[in-house]
Amino acid sequence: MTGNDTTVTTHVRPKPDTVQDAAATPDKEQPYEALGLKADEYARIKEILGRRPTSGELAMYSVMWSEHCSYKSSKNYLRQFGKKVTPEMTKNLMVGMGENAGVVDVGNGWAVTFKVESHNHPSYVEPYQGAATGVGGIVRDIISMGARPVAVMDQLRFGAIEHEDTQRVVHGVVGGISFYGNCLGLPNIGGETYFDPVYQGNPLVNALAVGVLRHEDLHLANASGAGNKVVLFGARTGGDGIGGASILASDTFTEGGPTKRPAVQVGDPFAEKVLIECCLELFQKELVEGIQDLGAAGISCATSELASNGDGGMHISLDDVLLRDPTLTAEEILMSESQERMMAVVRPEKLDDFLAVVGKWEVETSVLGEVTGTGRLVIDWQGQEIVNVDPRTVAVDGPVYDRPVAYPTWIDALQADTAASLDRPADGPALKAQFLQLLGSPNLASKNWVTNQYDTYVLGNTALSFPDDGGMIRVDEETGLGVTIATDANGRYCQLDPKQGARLALAEAYRNVAVTGAVPAAVTDCLNFGSPENPEVMWQFSEAVEGLADGCMELGIPVTGGNVSFYNQTGTTPIHPTPVVGVLGIIDDVALRVPSGWQDDGHNIYLLGTTALELDGSAWAGTVHGHLGGRPPAVDLEQEKALADLLHAASGEQLLTSAHDLADGGLGQSLAESVLRFGIGARVVLDELETRDGVDTATALFSESTGRVIVTVRREDDVRFQGLCDGRGFPVLRIGVTDAASGSLEVQGAFEATVDELRGTHAATLPARFGDVITEDVTEGYVGRGPLDDHGSFSPRTDS
Repeated sequence: MTGNDTTVTTHVRPKPDTVQDAAATPDKEQPYEALGLKADEYARIKEILGRRPTSGELAMYSVMWSEHCSYKSSKNYLRQFGKKVTPEMTKNLMVGMGENAGVVDVGNGWAVTFKVESHNHPSYVEPYQGAATGVGGIVRDIISMGARPVAVMDQLRFGAIEHEDTQRVVHGVVGGISFYGNCLGLPNIGGETYFDPVYQGNPLVNALAVGVLRHEDLHLANASGAGNKVVLFGARTGGDGIGGASILASDTFTEGGPTKRPAVQVGDPFAEKVLIECCLELFQKELVEGIQDLGAAGISCATSELASNGDGGMHISLDDVLLRDPTLTAEEILMSESQERMMAVVRPEKLDDFLAVVGKWEVETSVLGEVTGTGRLVIDWQGQEIVNVDPRTVAVDGPVYDRPVAYPTWIDALQADTAASLDRPADGPALKAQFLQLLGSPNLASKNWVTNQYDTYVLGNTALSFPDDGGMIRVDEETGLGVTIATDANGRYCQLDPKQGARLALAEAYRNVAVTGAVPAAVTDCLNFGSPENPEVMWQFSEAVEGLADGCMELGIPVTGGNVSFYNQTGTTPIHPTPVVGVLGIIDDVALRVPSGWQDDGHNIYLLGTTALELDGSAWAGTVHGHLGGRPPAVDLEQEKALADLLHAASGEQLLTSAHDLADGGLGQSLAESVLRFGIGARVVLDELETRDGVDTATALFSESTGRVIVTVRREDDVRFQGLCDGRGFPVLRIGVTDAASGSLEVQGAFEATVDELRGTHAATLPARFGDVITEDVTEGYVGRGPLDDHGSFSPRTDS
């Protein structure tokens, strides 16, 4: 072939498999197994339709009946979240489970919507795009409720920090999250990053988004009103993400490593930013009757869910879908999970105004069809009918399984192997060595390498963010009304006891919200587990859900929605059960927020709560001894409520200058983090604590007993603060004083560590493995800009 030769390739699309063809060829073999369907599920589809499905129908059922979309193995358990509620729990709940995201009334006509979801498998196969599109997808859930997205968070679990593949996944995931969130102009205000070999072949990437709306702006996903138009707008549909829900997210990885790249979506945050503003203008002008984002399962999901949630049916033509790739088949168009797309239901008389708005924002749009009164979802392709189904059979009435449940054969021996018998140091040098070993361990070390890649202050409403216990966003500039969100999970605890582990995650997130001065109000969750086809995994799942549902009842806060992610395992080895729990709290005025570290000299340090010998599953046991066994710490949720009430009362009276919960690493870790927050040292005495609670110094420092917080109080407020504690009967003990001049943390009678020593140990671990830390904010114009000060203005930024 010479340089002047040209070759023209004309793509001939295959003849569509029509409904008429399906009726005439009942015995035609179809690749249902390759699409993730079981033989009995395929047989049920034929029974529902009274014939074999067309290829298009098979594609729709395969993605919508996948574990990721249908919750077929978890639905029976998740119903507890709707049943175990009281009127008091739901009084502020505007939208609960079943919609794109939960919505909570936060007062003054404002509402907040928030949700966490997983993007685990795509983030292993293609870490950068997998994580980026996880952010994009959860943000579109927020948009679809009628809200403006205002913040994101992420909950990350990686393999062993020293493993050669961890660097690939960490760099890709963090880069994808920062790229997408920063380009959207959304602050990333908190989250978690943990390393454990159990996640080596199956990292967890859970993304949370928060949105704000006025009550009257609430929108729901339904297609009602015969004659209303069905409009697809946003990015064009391409070949990326095909089978993401059914093939990638609903299956386990083999030992061979990353595969299935075509099932990973590709994101464009700039297109999503335009889409956000476009949607908000459409809402403001009341041009949309119903709206649905296109995430998992793409057009299959949007059409079937909108139709099943409405009062009629839907008739659309795939020929009108705008494509990036003209060679896509109808089945691929239905299954594609291309990002940055929305589907709206629009009244005919408002269509021109709708098109004018999307035209203004230069968002590509196509009218695919209309709502009908038939009760059927009908889809045409090349002028022929390729789908004709009852949409509820696709989106709502899928299979529901009571999977076999079996008590694990190994758990009794694991629980009997308590950490109480492990050697605990008694002399000062050994205590200091283990204290510093914990402080520099991958899970307790500074996460600045991660968080400095995120813009935390863009939009100007961030009141608290990393490394405070909860992220806080101002909702209303006029009144200072705000919300705090905190997320927590502990897979080690859940491996020992999944019910107790789930309750502990709930308690810690609840406590992390309370220490900021906010009142906990609602829960979202992302339940990450192994294969539901493993009876022992289903036992873990059933225990965790029961523990979480009962715990929410005890605390009096509802579950608003969330996500289940199964098949998180490599080969036959599942991850530790990892239910991520997010708690949202309300604060009347963000000027009353409480930071996690002390910043003034001479303030008294108090420990709220009591300490017991609870080292099983602890960071100390894992880091120092490589041990996992025993039973997790006890949790008293009534005591957690009492602690939260006390913290709210004390912060409301402005008695607290800082508050920091005790969790991973115990008191020692919290003291170090409080020192490092603003570089102010402290002198601490543990003698009275050890005598009162009957514990040794190592236990006092490293125990992970729950219901504990350290706070600082001005000396002139001591009497009022102690009176508040005594009046409520809550255990309180003065354990030290902040000391700016010392430049160190001194645990009297045990050891002393300078602030520089603490900072060097805490800061070195991640950079040593992954490279230098970004030392200034990533968004030009926000360099050096710190959190809101007490008057609601920005204060200078101080990074520890």
